[in-house]
Amino acid sequence: MTMLLEVRDLNKSFGGVNATAHVSLDVMAGELHAIIGPNGAGKTTLISQLSGEMTPDSGEVVFNGTDITKLSMPARAHLGLARSFQITSVFQDMTLLDNVMLAIQAHDGHSFRFWAPARADKRLTEPAMAMLQSVGLAEKADLTATTVSHGEHRQLEIAMALATDPTLLLLDEPMAGMGPEESQRMVEILNGLKGEKTMLLIEHDMDAVFALADRISVLVYGSIIATGTPEEIRRNEDVKRAYLGEEAA
Repeated sequence: MTMLLEVRDLNKSFGGVNATAHVSLDVMAGELHAIIGPNGAGKTTLISQLSGEMTPDSGEVVFNGTDITKLSMPARAHLGLARSFQITSVFQDMTLLDNVMLAIQAHDGHSFRFWAPARADKRLTEPAMAMLQSVGLAEKADLTATTVSHGEHRQLEIAMALATDPTLLLLDEPMAGMGPEESQRMVEILNGLKGEKTMLLIEHDMDAVFALADRISVLVYGSIIATGTPEEIRRNEDVKRAYLGEEAA
């Protein structure tokens, strides 16, 4: 298996507090790698450094053989690294289809000028519909974003991220705020993407993590204390003490 993302000795401090401390992490091509940890563990700071939103104080991030440590978010997106949810801009008064078409246009550098004719352009509509189909929203393509549920909004955001044709998809708590049925639907969607897209998942829903992940890394106080298969993480005594508690037994 080829290494797609290599993080080495990544450090980021705020006012003397180490948000990430000597973090080293590998993500292999084709895997779904989850990062878990308690609140305040540094997960958001870590993914922000991987996406380019934050620059680390030291360390390096290598993506697909290229050192991207100092590259901007747009430059990383151009190389095939996309972060979903926190940076996605959904136009609430536009249809789901139009939102995904805009994401395709933005990625390909098309002009936004003549929007009406764009709806007749199969080079946009067909891939946009395919993205909506992949997240279970094809039947709601002509609904505006304001009319769909919270879970469907998150599904739309994944479709928009997929529209950039990423090599690596960074998923920042995709199940946040969802009920059990919506969470299960998201698990099914992400499971369907496994093997097609490499994914790095940050998520609090432990049932989802253990159902989806090929490997899990556990972040505590800014440091990774363990990496392994779901079963290895379940058995790891340090992880049980630090995070999972009796539920991992």
